[in-house]
Amino acid sequence: MFHNFIAAVAGSIMLGGAAAAQTAVPFALDWKFEGPAAPYFLSIDNGHFTGAGLEVEISEGNGSLDAIPKVATGAFPVGFADINSLMRFLDQNPGAPVTAVMMIYDKPPFAVVGRKSLGVNEPADLTGKTLGAPPPDGAWSQFPIFAAENGLDMAQITVNPVGFPVREPMLADGQVQAITGFSFTSSLNAERLGVPADDLTVLLMADHGVALYGNAIIANTDWAEANPELLTAFLGAVADGWKDAIANPEAAVQALVARNPAADPALEQRRLQLAIDANVLTPWVQENGLGGIDPARMAEAIEQTKSVYEFANEPDASLYFDPQYLPADGLMLQ
Repeated sequence: MFHNFIAAVAGSIMLGGAAAAQTAVPFALDWKFEGPAAPYFLSIDNGHFTGAGLEVEISEGNGSLDAIPKVATGAFPVGFADINSLMRFLDQNPGAPVTAVMMIYDKPPFAVVGRKSLGVNEPADLTGKTLGAPPPDGAWSQFPIFAAENGLDMAQITVNPVGFPVREPMLADGQVQAITGFSFTSSLNAERLGVPADDLTVLLMADHGVALYGNAIIANTDWAEANPELLTAFLGAVADGWKDAIANPEAAVQALVARNPAADPALEQRRLQLAIDANVLTPWVQENGLGGIDPARMAEAIEQTKSVYEFANEPDASLYFDPQYLPADGLMLQ
């Protein structure tokens, strides 16, 4: 059914005369308008999307799996989602016209965030504890790999399937001893709720044996094939937004706060900087530029996924990531 997608869903909308023609490209985020979303708004405010002939409208999401069906069904031509969840989606929906086209979180922010005062200092401490984990959470999806890599018995951990809005409050109230989430989201949200920073343990899964990639720009492949130059222009503008945000995080957060006036600018700047330092501007990206992947590491990521997820079809990296739309240059961030 996915092949019934009509590319014109996100087709051109002509605004004014020919000189002002812009193509509407709705973009589905993974989460709320928080710090790590700021570079995309900066791409709007600094004219990168407009300069590429694009009129981009950004919509918030509800978890790192959220954008995948939106893009697969053609409701959005592009989105931002967890590539590991994309693997499983494509295994369960063979032929769905969606793939990742630009890696953003070279080092995924999947984390377990616990409280030292509740006995969580290292992975082994999760045994016998209660873990709050929203079912649509990308970090929770990868938790079995983290558990396997660290010798944890899932049967010895009580998992409470909490909702996103109550995840950090339950940790702050001591109803759970740890939660799964993105490192820069859950840790700062817990601090905002009064948990002292020195009482938080942030176990970044990538530092504990998990070789996976993180969130990527995904595209509807039918739309991409019909609009290759538009997609490449979009990705170039995204890279420019991240470059600008790295150079001036304060300006990036100002662009964010313009869309989310309730946001705490200082907190969101911290959150953005955490994402830049730990997830985006990694040593690999500093050397190779933003957007691509290392095939050997991707193969290892697939093997790790196979250890905890039974693929119905033989996994194929070429289905999950297609680099052909990346700009030929302009992806170095510094």
